[in-house]
Amino acid sequence: MQSKIKRGVSLYSFQEEFFLQQMSVEDAITFAASIGATGIEVLPEQNMPSFPNITDAEVAWWQETVAKHGCELSCYDMFLDTKVRKDRLMTDAEQVDSIRRDLALCNRLGIRNMRILVFVRPEILELCVPYAEQLDVHMGVEVHAPWHLEHAWILRTIDVADRLGTKHLGILPDMGIFMKHYPPAFRARFERQGARPEIAQFIVDNHEQKIFAEYTIYEVAVKMGGNKAEIAMAETLRHAPYANPKRLAEYVPYFRHIQAKFYEMSPDCTDPSIAYDEVIPVLAAAGWDGYLSSEYEGNRWIQDVEPVDSREQVRRQHAMFERLIGQRTTVS
Repeated sequence: MQSKIKRGVSLYSFQEEFFLQQMSVEDAITFAASIGATGIEVLPEQNMPSFPNITDAEVAWWQETVAKHGCELSCYDMFLDTKVRKDRLMTDAEQVDSIRRDLALCNRLGIRNMRILVFVRPEILELCVPYAEQLDVHMGVEVHAPWHLEHAWILRTIDVADRLGTKHLGILPDMGIFMKHYPPAFRARFERQGARPEIAQFIVDNHEQKIFAEYTIYEVAVKMGGNKAEIAMAETLRHAPYANPKRLAEYVPYFRHIQAKFYEMSPDCTDPSIAYDEVIPVLAAAGWDGYLSSEYEGNRWIQDVEPVDSREQVRRQHAMFERLIGQRTTVS
């Protein structure tokens, strides 16, 4: 059976070019459409200068622009500025009001998926469920490294969704939780900062063997007398988990959108670190039909030594998606 997985792009992928004013939002949408992506994930606080006071004319511009390129708005990335005031944190009521505001804008833009930052408490989201149901927006808590699908914090949100019997609260996996191999771009950056090759290799080998991160950090910092760059490299292991891709199938009812995190794509259009070749067959076999939304975050690892070309990186990832989605795979 043909997979129903769709290909999309998060505008976050082009943060380098946006910051340097080398691309506009419409340039990014035009590019996404040119490689066959049809879903556009937006970060209103970054992509919409008048946020949160978006006018009807601006809403119409977004809808008309994506439609002109044969795309649709696929996901809204919310942020919750709990420290917006200097004298205190937001109260619970203020947090609910902020999320309600985002749900309303999400609905106005015609978007049915909203990414919820992982720190938002399930109790707050429970209070928002009636509004999400009314506006028909799915709130997906971002499952972002070092958290994983079966982390107790993530399961608390799923428990709330089950107890309420709602289809408008769940999770939103970030593919960074499936880091099977240590990213070469990470290693190269730390070596440029002074990490010795033999220490860098030790860290890479330990990640490959899935040794407890704290053991590696202790070895590097204490027994090997690691320098600042070497210790920093070892500490990245705390945020480099390799979750079991097969477990995704069990959670398919709880997510409608995926942030397809990646740090680099090889010239042959393969990902050297994240196990997409294991993840996508699981999604296809489970009949999942949401968007794999490219989220390129490799710019920060190479911008000190070479120009960033986010378009080429995203293009390569979509070539990989096209190949893997097209494969008919049986998952045991």
